[in-house]
Amino acid sequence: MKAAIVGGGWAGIAAAVALADAGHDITLFEMAPQLGGRARSVVGEPPYDNGQHILIGAYRDSLALMRRLGVDPQQVLKRLPLALPYPGEPGLRLPPGSPLVAFTRGVLAHRGWPWPARLGLLTTAGGWLTRGFRCDPRLSVAELCAGLPTAVKRDLVEPLCVAALNTPAPQASAQVFLRVLKDALFSGAGSADLLLPRRPLSDVLAGPATAWLGPRLRLGRRVQTIERGGLVDGESFDGIVLACTSVEAARLTADVAPGWSAAARALGYEPIITVYLSSPGSAMPAPMLALRDGPDAPAQFVFDHGQLGGAPGRFAFVVSGAAPWVERGGCAEAVLAQAQRELAWATPPVIDKVLTEKRATFACTPGLARPPAQIAPDLWAAGDYIDGPYPATLEGAVRAGIAAAQGLGKGANGAASGSPTKTP
Repeated sequence: MKAAIVGGGWAGIAAAVALADAGHDITLFEMAPQLGGRARSVVGEPPYDNGQHILIGAYRDSLALMRRLGVDPQQVLKRLPLALPYPGEPGLRLPPGSPLVAFTRGVLAHRGWPWPARLGLLTTAGGWLTRGFRCDPRLSVAELCAGLPTAVKRDLVEPLCVAALNTPAPQASAQVFLRVLKDALFSGAGSADLLLPRRPLSDVLAGPATAWLGPRLRLGRRVQTIERGGLVDGESFDGIVLACTSVEAARLTADVAPGWSAAARALGYEPIITVYLSSPGSAMPAPMLALRDGPDAPAQFVFDHGQLGGAPGRFAFVVSGAAPWVERGGCAEAVLAQAQRELAWATPPVIDKVLTEKRATFACTPGLARPPAQIAPDLWAAGDYIDGPYPATLEGAVRAGIAAAQGLGKGANGAASGSPTKTP
């Protein structure tokens, strides 16, 4: 099969590798001059990442894709047991071992919460387990956790929700949140571990993928049209995977699949702002700290790049669910003031760089109708926004890319053997 992949983010890379491994002749179109999509490095010395990305140990397909491209995850990712320390507070820490047992031990050992709060969390989590981590799809995370103690919601639920779903708890889907918890706690030892990039983000996947795909890439090429019958800007293919953004995919499918295009166009988005501060000689007590956000405190997390193999004295402050701050025109000065209030510095921190991704993720709200992967027998979509159980994560993108490649391959095999196909 001659296949086209439109878009070179993590979903497009995953689809291209899966199709190539299955023996198909592939061409990948990417409008940018480099692969990686929203998870790449940008110019700097050393390079900046286009936002601070993290993985967890449960991201099996992302880790397998890295290995397939010759990347050793142990070399490019720093593995840490899940911990949410705050400035001056140890926070919740999970010991090594079985995630469920580790979670129980970590909660019981968390002296920052009174005993009723610890027992309340374990009782509630036990209820989620009994129900198979399922709930009414109309529930928000805030509604799901309404009965939890205030300290637990403030120090655990809200930061985990905004980190995983990039949507504030009052607006975030409880069902998707529970699926994230299920994968972290029931995918084996180490599944809840944090995997923090300790190389520039492009070295983790995009760079190796560029070398692996080689002449099959067409970088700096924005596809203008796709047509029924497998035409990409007039060039004929047996199948197409749309692994571009939902906005681009909606544009390209407006004529060939108007219903699907409308579903993609209807998605809402949540921005992420990353504020890089520079403070030579400074270091945090841990590679990552959680922060309590508020009206004058935008950031929920800060990462010490000097402890992650990056530039010493460079700190990435992450503002997830950042729509209110985008509307206010930004938050760099507010982040700087928050950093000065909450952390100790060897030298006065200064604003180094600000990166704003206005469409960082889709808004993961309760009951959200996301577009399906299959658009037509020879046309599939891949991306972290495609219908499925996961939020907009790197693992969600990779899994969507693999699923689209498999679906396209099965369709081609069926057509080749004379099996009937339907055009919606």
